[in-house]
Amino acid sequence: MDFLRPASWEEALAAKAEHPTAVPIAGGTDVMVEINFDHRRPEYLMDLTRIGDLYEWEVGRDTVRLGASVPYATIMEQLRPELPGLALASHTVASPQIRNRGGVGGNLGTASPAGDAHPALLAAGAEVEVESVRGSRRIPVDDFYTGVKRNALAPDELIRAVHIRKADGPQQYSKVGTRNAMVIAVCAFGLALHPQTRTVRTGIGSAAPTPVRAKAAEDFLNAALEEGGLWDNGKIITPSVAKQFADLCAAACNPIDDVRGTASYRRHAVGVMARRTLTWTWESYRGAHRTTEGAA
Repeated sequence: MDFLRPASWEEALAAKAEHPTAVPIAGGTDVMVEINFDHRRPEYLMDLTRIGDLYEWEVGRDTVRLGASVPYATIMEQLRPELPGLALASHTVASPQIRNRGGVGGNLGTASPAGDAHPALLAAGAEVEVESVRGSRRIPVDDFYTGVKRNALAPDELIRAVHIRKADGPQQYSKVGTRNAMVIAVCAFGLALHPQTRTVRTGIGSAAPTPVRAKAAEDFLNAALEEGGLWDNGKIITPSVAKQFADLCAAACNPIDDVRGTASYRRHAVGVMARRTLTWTWESYRGAHRTTEGAA
């Protein structure tokens, strides 16, 4: 195994163009596990830790540009107001040591359906900024996952950053695991309310071959909120609407049986998480709505 260590982004792109099979490593929290267990033996390993741009972030008017190697711990500490769903997901990642090293770029590069960041990125609405010597492009996160541990990157491309919509409403994240820390998700669920566009987005992890959105559930809930005038009047979501939303989220799953859980359990758990996160986010929205009305 040859070790490549570019000192700049331009050097990294040139090295990736010359060695398309090179595996990037930044935090190393996924790659090194696979190498240590001999599940992967790449011809080239490319260390990106000297490239400072990958550890920077920028808060814009509508979005946050998050460098691919910004650690989960930084997201939790510095970006909770702008990215609350991703901050909650970051809390569930492994241990403090791994949260200090691992980043969203690694989750995206590995593209595991169990990656903790994926449901939050889907729910918030994100674009993945990728680049090669041929140029750069942005890939909507909905189109990024192409199969089990496969993504839309070309062989010569590297992930540079993720552009994520700033929260304009409450967001939630929930995860089921066999214990409280250092655990791969049995299943996970992210939910984000977007009052500016009057839409709801979801994200489901570890319950299908790829991370997915529950689009039928979103369409149903968007219609129910609009028909009831709930975005304006701030009334409660009825139990029947919450149950239908949860059932549609469960139906969006295509899980497997494995050592961490059965397919039927995953579907059930996703439905429970969908109902609970909807209740939590809508109560937060109603509270903010009442505060706004009182101030007026």
